[in-house]
Amino acid sequence: MKKIISFGVLSLCLLSLVGCGNQKSKESAGQSITAVGSTAMQPLVEKASNDYDKGKNINVQGGGSGTGLSQVSQGTADIGNSDIFAEQSSGVDKNKIDDNKDAVVGMAPVVNPSTGVKNLSSEQLRKIFAGKITNWKQVGGKNEKITIINRTEGSGTRVTFESTALKDSKVIKSQSQDSNGAVEKVVAKTPGTISYLSLPYLQNNTKLQVVSLNNVKPSYSNITNNKWKIWSYEHMYTQKKPNQPVKDFISYLQSKKVQDGLVKDAGYVSIHDMNYKALANGDVVKK
Repeated sequence: MKKIISFGVLSLCLLSLVGCGNQKSKESAGQSITAVGSTAMQPLVEKASNDYDKGKNINVQGGGSGTGLSQVSQGTADIGNSDIFAEQSSGVDKNKIDDNKDAVVGMAPVVNPSTGVKNLSSEQLRKIFAGKITNWKQVGGKNEKITIINRTEGSGTRVTFESTALKDSKVIKSQSQDSNGAVEKVVAKTPGTISYLSLPYLQNNTKLQVVSLNNVKPSYSNITNNKWKIWSYEHMYTQKKPNQPVKDFISYLQSKKVQDGLVKDAGYVSIHDMNYKALANGDVVKK
């Protein structure tokens, strides 16, 4: 009888262990977070996910803001990283998703150093992208043809740059790249090129020349005071009822510790330091 009882107890224990193991496996699987979208935001989310010690498996992917907004609205991603408001992206139902602002990113025109240009007026920049200025000597640079590198459709960086720097003026067709990283490489190795990048990609970058506009530099202080106007929020969109791991990760990014540390160290601007706020309709107002 004792042997039968022992075997029964052992069987129950084994079943219990198997059940616990399956439960832990399910819980572990539930910890996975997929964040997709903006390549301007990608470095920040990747660094934050590496520092976030909560046993979460956070999968960070690029693809552009349009991709992030589309996937989170369809429920195929937990987080849609975006440089633009959902209202600025066609085909996305903003009523299905919630906005979480986690940082501000500045963007700037960049050129290959061969151009000999370090500053442009806003009008000169618009004329270059409109194809009306075609040689760098026309703006005080070297006698070298201007080659424009744009971002592909769906890029939040492109939407922000065209709306704030180019004032939605017409842009000529040109070669395009699908990420900040790709733009960085092409401009660095191609003489005469001009494009635009988010500032985190320009930290300690000696291969590119950042271009000031109207003698204003894209500094941290100038962004917070809206003297440098090419900036946008870094949004992390979620479904209306995200799971707790997603909520916790976003709260971590919004915490004072991360905003004052990682956000600034990675080349972004803390949402707490902004003296101005951007609205979905494109207006920028003082707080």
